[in-house]
Amino acid sequence: MNFNQINTVYFIGIGGIGMSALARYFHSEGKNVSGYDKTETELTKKLVTEGIEVHYHDKGLEVLNQFSHVDTLVVYTPAVPKEFGELVAFQEHHFTVMKRAKALGVISEAFDTFAVAGTHGKTTTSSILAHVLNSTNEKVNAFIGGISSNYNSNCIINAGAERIVVEADEFDRSFLSLNPNYAIITSIDADHLDIYGDGDHLVTSFNDFANLIKPYGFLIINSSIDLTQFELSTSLRIITYGVENKSGWQLHALKYVDGQFFFDIIGFGQIYRNIEFGLPGQHNAENATAVFALCMELGIDEKIVREAFASFKGVKRRFDFKVRKEDIVVIDDYAHHPTEIEAFLRSVKKLYPTKKISAVFQPHLFSRTRDFMDGFADALSVADELFLLPIYPARELPIEGVSSEVLLDKINMYEKQISTKERIVEDLQDTDKEVICIIGAGDIDTTVEPITQFFSS
Repeated sequence: MNFNQINTVYFIGIGGIGMSALARYFHSEGKNVSGYDKTETELTKKLVTEGIEVHYHDKGLEVLNQFSHVDTLVVYTPAVPKEFGELVAFQEHHFTVMKRAKALGVISEAFDTFAVAGTHGKTTTSSILAHVLNSTNEKVNAFIGGISSNYNSNCIINAGAERIVVEADEFDRSFLSLNPNYAIITSIDADHLDIYGDGDHLVTSFNDFANLIKPYGFLIINSSIDLTQFELSTSLRIITYGVENKSGWQLHALKYVDGQFFFDIIGFGQIYRNIEFGLPGQHNAENATAVFALCMELGIDEKIVREAFASFKGVKRRFDFKVRKEDIVVIDDYAHHPTEIEAFLRSVKKLYPTKKISAVFQPHLFSRTRDFMDGFADALSVADELFLLPIYPARELPIEGVSSEVLLDKINMYEKQISTKERIVEDLQDTDKEVICIIGAGDIDTTVEPITQFFSS
């Protein structure tokens, strides 16, 4: 499809992090952009201030009065129910309707595409990569699944840029709409089992994604991933990275010095020493190693990469320091899978080995909580104290026998309790706190500002 023939773009679910990035892109291209979302959020408010109209109720057939099917593109998120009135109206009246992933795939066809995939780490990794490439003379466009703190946006747009960074989302097999020149796969842990059924089908989908890489491109993949699970094209160049000795690019000697973070990278016989990076945690240093490997393989100046790493400010809700004082620290993180939660909490413990770690966690999805109940229990027990919120349902209905109370019983911890969004600030006041970690992917983000304000005073 030629998007040059489109004058109007309408988004169903415009407030989603990936959808809003596309909305901003089309708006920058001079299209008439508007959309629907279920609730007003800070992100939808920001879109409105940028000149994008947003409404919050299903108009059904009435929505058709605003548009012509000749020059209108309708983009929707798979999180919207198939029976949603506006979506059905557009489909039945023969508008051009496509999922977000398809629209992103069409846009990326005009660029050299850098795609970052993985069940964990793809947002941070794509943000690092976008920041590095944007530090070169060639610049870049980027669609990121989070708000980059360097750009205060989930997209970077540069007129005339020939490169694009996209976050390749495995949910709903969305990343199979892409045809990247280069790709990174950070991790493949069982997730989205409501979509895939089991881990084997998830691996198959990642295999299919890797085989979409164009000729003369390459794949950067974490060495912890078992490549014997894959059936990759014999023409595809595969480069590994990680903490293991077998990695082509190895993270080494991670250290914290006066609040700054440094590490070495060993790549094919050469040692790159004392690389400064703006985000703590071994998992984040591994993400940076993937980007470093890709940049070195492309021949990007090492000095540019180092300077970009040092100036990288992270992604909002990814190891995001909200309060950082001598007596109290508050960190916000989007982690919602046991592997992510454990990596985050262990990184916090390394930063603050003598301080009490209090976690506030909201499980995301009944199905995920059911599928990984024991994993969540183990991961959360890394903290010293836990405040567990009710499960955020998102698109799901409750599942019998799956609740935060059931999860709480499984967690091996003395100081633990159920709380709520409305009560959490009060609960946190009851005992002395040293490091508070706000963790989760649902609407727990609405608690961040109240907690931050209380502990900032």
